[in-house]
Amino acid sequence: MIIAVDFDGVITKQDNYPSCEEINVEVISILQQLQKQGDKIILWTCRCDEYLLEAENACIRHGLIFDAVNDNIKEQKVKYNNNSRKVYADFYLDDKSTSLEILKKITNIRNYE
Repeated sequence: MIIAVDFDGVITKQDNYPSCEEINVEVISILQQLQKQGDKIILWTCRCDEYLLEAENACIRHGLIFDAVNDNIKEQKVKYNNNSRKVYADFYLDDKSTSLEILKKITNIRNYE
């Protein structure tokens, strides 16, 4: 599964843009577990330039390295021989839309570290 995840209000506990403080370690842990199971994780955010770099670095400090950032994963680019502007994912996790509880339910995540 490919999961596109927003930063502000999802990976961070609150949307305090441009702050990268208060990382939601529960979300990080679940995303790491999904990656270990073979799922691909895309950082999908409106952040750009130095604010995007700060968000990426905050995640890296917590051990989460994305398969793509505001971009399609390599496998999708190869499969369709292009790179659509619209990021393709099977699931979009955003504070304005889908909740962490739904992600847990559809991925059958019950226990995580």
